[in-house]
Amino acid sequence: MAAKRILFLVGDFVEDYEIMVPYQMLLMIGHHCDTVCPEKKAGDFVATAIHDFEGHQTYSEKPGHRFRLNQDFDSVDPSTYDALVLPGGRAPEYLRLNDRVLEIVRHFAHASKPIAAICHGPQILAAAGVLQGRHCSCYPAVRYEVDASGGSYVAPSAHFDSAYTEGNLVTAPAWPAHPAWISQFAKLLGSKIEA
Repeated sequence: MAAKRILFLVGDFVEDYEIMVPYQMLLMIGHHCDTVCPEKKAGDFVATAIHDFEGHQTYSEKPGHRFRLNQDFDSVDPSTYDALVLPGGRAPEYLRLNDRVLEIVRHFAHASKPIAAICHGPQILAAAGVLQGRHCSCYPAVRYEVDASGGSYVAPSAHFDSAYTEGNLVTAPAWPAHPAWISQFAKLLGSKIEA
């Protein structure tokens, strides 16, 4: 397997597990991963948030780790990357307001390069206008944005551990889906993982 160059778009209060775990898993299987955030440079940090399901009407949020970025957002050339990852958390709600973020996402979508989005990450896909006619899983609260953008919402399994692949797009509802989500994304990347 040839190593792929993968771009992660993140921001402050990205979901801790949804950046840390995929980043480390994709590095582990041999891919090159770059992480960027608007208005930040290589060596800067983003704050992460830990979201959990503790029996309340919605998820809870606690401070997570600091995650170090390894590339400058302003110099990112999406044409040099093979795939894109959009983690969830609260970051997507404001990242989708950044025109350059949307431009980068459209590059991957129009070139049919693999895209993995989880939880609230599909908010960015909806804002970029790339879900028309596509099926997409996401955190249930994002369903209305998926539907409003012309996509079709794919409901999660009861334990939020399912992922859905359609063409170049792999989506999932939340971090409990990491094994399914990363496995399906790895297949799109041409990765072979021995059991």
